[in-house]
Amino acid sequence: MSQITYYTQEGLDRLKKELHEMKTVQRVAISNQIAEARDKGDLSENAEYDAAKEAQGLLEMKISKLDTIISNARVIDESTIDNSKVFILSKVHIKNVANGMEVEYTLVAENEADLKAKKISMDSPIGKGLLGKAIGDIAEITTPNGNMKFEILNISRG
Repeated sequence: MSQITYYTQEGLDRLKKELHEMKTVQRVAISNQIAEARDKGDLSENAEYDAAKEAQGLLEMKISKLDTIISNARVIDESTIDNSKVFILSKVHIKNVANGMEVEYTLVAENEADLKAKKISMDSPIGKGLLGKAIGDIAEITTPNGNMKFEILNISRG
């Protein structure tokens, strides 16, 4: 059974564009490589043919996986997000209890995560630890660096 994932319209459109490019550009390019390699003769000792067939298999696997992700994707209406608790697309202002450092993250789906843009996956340790918390709550999160405590200072729409 496939897992339903939630995306912004922008994130889902980006996935659809990537899938379209794989199907219409990359698939054609690999087919051309296979045809060229086949034209060179004996396939049993043709490394170009083997490499092109392997690339084709990998591409088809990626296409299949992305097709499944897109078919199970749901777009979130950002206007309906409840800001009383942390959910996907919540912008969360948190404070590290140990050192007082404050940071703000937006929780997004795995494929939309971008640390530079302060978008973290809701499936990451921090994302999972923040989900369902309210302003004033302390989230205790187990990270690779040990246990950390974050206080939820504010929740708004991403």
